[in-house]
Amino acid sequence: MKLIETTVGDFELISETKDSFDIAKFQDRYVDTFDRFDYIVGDVASEMLRLKGFTSDIKDKNSFKTIPDYLNESCNYQCGYYILKRVKKAK
Repeated sequence: MKLIETTVGDFELISETKDSFDIAKFQDRYVDTFDRFDYIVGDVASEMLRLKGFTSDIKDKNSFKTIPDYLNESCNYQCGYYILKRVKKAK
């Protein structure tokens, strides 16, 4: 796992295919709504980045456990994607 420091927080790069992570594009597409999510999936198709947030709560319909379903059902076949996990800063 690789630590990624961005202007919107720190993340661990858990998984990546096809060198799809681009920090500039991620920071451009990120909006404050994603602050509440523990995991963020970015998928790239036709050079367009889509972001989707997931929580750590397994009872939530957007739990990180549903990431494989999201990748299979909502992303283009064989698109590049990455999975980021938010790193909480120690207080």
